[in-house]
Amino acid sequence: MDFSKGLPVGVHEVSRPSANYHRSIWGDYFLDCVSDSTIINPLERKQVQDLREEVRKMLMAVHDTSSEKVELIDKIQRLGVSYHFEEEIEASLQRMYEAYRECNMYGDDLYLVAIGFRLLRQQGHFVSCDVFKKFKDNEGNFDKALTSNVPAMLSLYEAAHMRVHGEDILEEALVFISNHLKSMIPILSDSFRVQVLHALNQPIHMSLTRVEARRFLSTYQSYDTKNELLLEFAKLDFNLLQKVHRKELSSITRWWKDLDIVTKCPFARDRLVESYFWALGVYFEPKFVIARRMLAKVIALATIIDDIYDAYGSYDEHMCFTEALERWDVSAIDGLPPYMKSCYLAILGVYAEMEEELAKRGESYRVDYAKNEMKKLTRAYFEEAKWSHSASYIPTFEEYMKVALDSSGYMMAATTSLVGIGDNLINKNVMDWVTHEPLIVQASTVIARLMDDMAGHEFEQERGHEPSAVECYMKQHGTSKEEVLLELQKLVSNAWKEVNRQCLYPREVPMLILMRVLNLARVIELLYKDGDAFTHSTTKLKNIITSILVDPVP
Repeated sequence: MDFSKGLPVGVHEVSRPSANYHRSIWGDYFLDCVSDSTIINPLERKQVQDLREEVRKMLMAVHDTSSEKVELIDKIQRLGVSYHFEEEIEASLQRMYEAYRECNMYGDDLYLVAIGFRLLRQQGHFVSCDVFKKFKDNEGNFDKALTSNVPAMLSLYEAAHMRVHGEDILEEALVFISNHLKSMIPILSDSFRVQVLHALNQPIHMSLTRVEARRFLSTYQSYDTKNELLLEFAKLDFNLLQKVHRKELSSITRWWKDLDIVTKCPFARDRLVESYFWALGVYFEPKFVIARRMLAKVIALATIIDDIYDAYGSYDEHMCFTEALERWDVSAIDGLPPYMKSCYLAILGVYAEMEEELAKRGESYRVDYAKNEMKKLTRAYFEEAKWSHSASYIPTFEEYMKVALDSSGYMMAATTSLVGIGDNLINKNVMDWVTHEPLIVQASTVIARLMDDMAGHEFEQERGHEPSAVECYMKQHGTSKEEVLLELQKLVSNAWKEVNRQCLYPREVPMLILMRVLNLARVIELLYKDGDAFTHSTTKLKNIITSILVDPVP
């Protein structure tokens, strides 16, 4: 493969710009965390097991079509413990779906109708949005009387985020509810104000399970109608899982420190803890420990590689690194400068570790898929590097997106996220499916690319790096930044509708697989909604990681 094709004039000159990224804010914290924060004693584990069985009995005792059941499932999911009861919840929602189609479930109670709609859509059941027509007035608008019921408004708002293309009534509901909730904020009680502000910023459907659980635990315990048994179980389970995750992160931190890659690549972002949090957003459940460890390491190294192409080095060095990745052989380090050698060897080491681990299960073939996506990612980085080395060239939006969708890293992450899952559902057909870029992966990649670009556009421009979607669109169409951001946000919104549609029956692959793709999009939503929280992780992301991995629930 000839990587020198299209070589811009003057690119052989070495440029060593400084991105001035802040150092890791975590240091050796997770390496040195005290034993009490990672050791699970037998009594603690038995408490969780006993309470889990009590909650299971409670769940099974409630009739599937009752209002009590739909609210109980909602609370179990929002408290982050539904992974214990997947079979029971799936069976209940299947029966609820059959009843939902056949009768007017929950009557005119918008609160329950909307929760039922959201839960069934989340499970993959394509219930009709026509159930909300009865909440409109004679003129075809949503009844203003609904605005007096804040819980019902919030319930409809959350349900509207499950919309797919062509569901105008849910589009109308989202605009109607959003406008009214925003206008009501000054007059709401403190508890409602907190709930509304959070929902407007982070809807349930776009939230990460652990982040939502940590927040909802604090909210739910103030409910007069709270279920004390469920609350106690959720708290204990959260803290037990936190210990599991801290132990994992401690081990990965040791690996990262032994690599010493931060010293050898001081220009790059040291985001090991943030990378682990990213992987944790994709799967937090204990059974995914191997997959989570693999993905976290790859994301941390991909961040270094991104900065090699984006923030440091010459065109010739970038070309050499790209060629070395294509060869995927230790002998390829001979042509690399010292700072690249350490990163290259680390990449080879991580994928060799994957092969060794998966060979035990006869699944090492999966690693080839992951390697190919990493090669594709570096090729895309190199194409973008050509643009930055030729400062006068700005591609069209379409030309940019053709490369930038690959350079988003989403395809690489989506494929890698499946490699370590120890489930017989993951086979060659599934690996072929994900690497052939099905609609859900395409849509999620659009979300990743555009949200990243909208969040980091100004920072990237200040550093004079390669163009972003914002800059390319502005130049091509002669529009203002504000207009471009609105257009790109529409593309993101449409991509979410496609993600939602692909999660509904009939589905190409099981929900276990689709959830990894969906969760990766959710991570992007959290990290890039209000700026690049991954790169600049000293405030928003620091607080979130602290709540998930540092502070136990009282």
